[in-house]
Amino acid sequence: MSDTTGDSSIQTGLGSGAPDRLTPFLFAVAIFTSAALVFVVQPMVTKLVLPMLGGSPAVWNTAMVFFQTALLAGYGYAHLLQRVGSIKLQVGIHLVLLLVAALFLPLSVNGLLGDPDPSAPILWLLATLALSVGAPFAVLSATAPLLQAWYARVRAGHADGKNPYVLYAASNLGSFLALLSYPILIEPLATLSGQRGWFGWSGGYVVFMLMVVALAFTVWRRRLDQTTEPARLASSAPMTWRDRGILILLAAAPSSLMLGVTAHLSTDVASAPFLWVLPLALYLLTFVIAFQNRPWIPLNVTLIIHGATGAVVVLIVAFRSANWSLAFGLHLIAFFFAALMCHQLLAKRRPPPDRLTEFYLLMSLGGVVGGAFTALLAPVIFNMVWEYPLVLVLVGLARPWGRRRLTGTEMGTLVAAGVVAATPVLLALWLGADDGARGWFHANFPLGMDQLTMVVLMPAAICAFLMRDRALLFTGILLMIALSAQWIARGYDWNLSERSFFGVMRVANAPDPRLGGDVHVLMHGTTLHGAQARDDEFRCVPTLYYAAATPIGQAATMIGRRGRARIGVVGQGSGAMATYKRAEDTMTFFEIDPMVDRLSRDPQWFSYISDCASGPINTVLGDARLTLAKEAPGSYDLLIIDAFSSDAVPTHLLTAEAIEGYLALLKPQGVVLLHLSNRNLDITLPAIAAAQALGKPSLHQLYYEQDDTPEMAEASTEALILSPTPEGLADFMADYRWNTPARTAVRPWTDDYVNLFGSLQRSMLDTPELQALRR
Repeated sequence: MSDTTGDSSIQTGLGSGAPDRLTPFLFAVAIFTSAALVFVVQPMVTKLVLPMLGGSPAVWNTAMVFFQTALLAGYGYAHLLQRVGSIKLQVGIHLVLLLVAALFLPLSVNGLLGDPDPSAPILWLLATLALSVGAPFAVLSATAPLLQAWYARVRAGHADGKNPYVLYAASNLGSFLALLSYPILIEPLATLSGQRGWFGWSGGYVVFMLMVVALAFTVWRRRLDQTTEPARLASSAPMTWRDRGILILLAAAPSSLMLGVTAHLSTDVASAPFLWVLPLALYLLTFVIAFQNRPWIPLNVTLIIHGATGAVVVLIVAFRSANWSLAFGLHLIAFFFAALMCHQLLAKRRPPPDRLTEFYLLMSLGGVVGGAFTALLAPVIFNMVWEYPLVLVLVGLARPWGRRRLTGTEMGTLVAAGVVAATPVLLALWLGADDGARGWFHANFPLGMDQLTMVVLMPAAICAFLMRDRALLFTGILLMIALSAQWIARGYDWNLSERSFFGVMRVANAPDPRLGGDVHVLMHGTTLHGAQARDDEFRCVPTLYYAAATPIGQAATMIGRRGRARIGVVGQGSGAMATYKRAEDTMTFFEIDPMVDRLSRDPQWFSYISDCASGPINTVLGDARLTLAKEAPGSYDLLIIDAFSSDAVPTHLLTAEAIEGYLALLKPQGVVLLHLSNRNLDITLPAIAAAQALGKPSLHQLYYEQDDTPEMAEASTEALILSPTPEGLADFMADYRWNTPARTAVRPWTDDYVNLFGSLQRSMLDTPELQALRR
């Protein structure tokens, strides 16, 4: 571009006399706004669709694959649009597409495909998201690369025009701040209807279109006469296929890790925006840092911190019994520096501005590849969640390789790491084969095997850190640590491990001599979903949360005394509730995961349903809100809502509308019991608040398991029971174990409002109201 053309840009702006600094400001604000809209809509729309798929963490990961694919489509459109020579025509085309996409506003879940099939939910989810939000999201996502490409042409001849990639930092800063604002400000203060309405996201979209109009005016005024417009940038040498492949892999690893750490952290807490957005926000922050002219964190510092945190997290990822808040922080720190390392290496490889849109297209393709591997491919090829530790290990290959020969010290470090990594496995094999050795171990080592393994493997992690400048050896040591830790962390003697969209279900053998020997347990994450003794004497005795002494057992027994009963149970687990069904009763399970139904009906694993129930038991597959809505009102004597025990909480089953629906299904003296046991969240006070808002009588009980019972016989259980009438609770009120809860100031959850972040805070702080409730 000639000097004359470059000088003409000095007089650009909204008019010929406007200062030139107005043009960069308009571009930056528009890019910031589009990025904020793109990333606020992701948790908002996913939250809208979440209740239709049981609140599974996989909903967010699958939705992320959709958003990454839509982002790829937007970047592809931006790349193709650069083939249009006239920048004025490009702006016109983009404005038209923005107007067409506005026809999908205000946002809502498109019901064209009906209810999801629980046996094949992924295609339904992807198609529903495409119909609901695909057009506005794809067009918005194209804005960042488009505006950067336009900026490079409008500002040609200026220093900032040579590095439009700086605007990518502004884009990711907008995304980062928008994501953080969602759980902290938007979700607690606004209903879903308000979030997506004309005074929320849809209104923001209209404001953004006006910004693009202002930019179009600026671009069209950038000339000395009516025929001159910004010239095309000079062509640079094309990227090689090797370079393209490296860019895709460097973008794929952080994307995969983001979904992996999200699923790992949310499986045992809640599938909720406050947990979704933290990894995604950190992911975006790494782009902000990586694409700065002077990064806040230099690459050499990133490599040191990743070398330390990566080795530690590869060790602890196998164990979920550690301090939750400490593990949470370590996982996020390790993920942040792994992603930052990859993105800084990616930024070092960015091509000249004329290949900007191709660079973003390849980077977006890498994001889709990484996301699709974790969310779509891994659940099919792995029977457990292997993808997260696997990518944690493999990302070490992005580190410096170091071509020189190994020194004697380095060779010794490698051998030492191998010996240390093998020690826990050899120790476990020895203890498993020798009863005397096992007794000696328990008598002399107060630490359990998990804790001892962490202590023993820590020197191996230190060895990995010492080898951090040799990518292949660093990765090899991480692999040894991961395999050793994963083998030890199995804990139980696993008989079976299967995986579906809704999670990993494992059947294990946990011998309990006081229950006759072998006991089969059904687990999801770290949560027991049922246990059954294999000995004939105890085979049909309900255990854990369903034991006769627990609130669930009390309710089933109390309702049974009234005569013939119709019972509904949301959450099938091992099927232990089937032991309470008599010949004259009718019992139906409402279960979203077909795999759970299959395992609980297989006598090889559990025989509560096949052998212990008197008569057949029906199972209705699908989300409980959807399937219960098809049941006849006023027909149930007892409803057990048992879907909240520590795994990702399906919050839509605890809203005031949901509880009102349960009550509508009951006979006048029927009872609904909400099983509210949860390690990490307070979901009891919102349930009590919903009952009080509905004006329905309720009773609360916190049962503590007895110390003198067999290990698998009972489990501490918290429950709330409600009835349409006071007469329905009369029998329970006569039992001293049930108490009327005091009025609560906690806001009830509704279909339009849920505050899981507040539930986590109350649980962690153990508020006085909770202490009084559980005293």
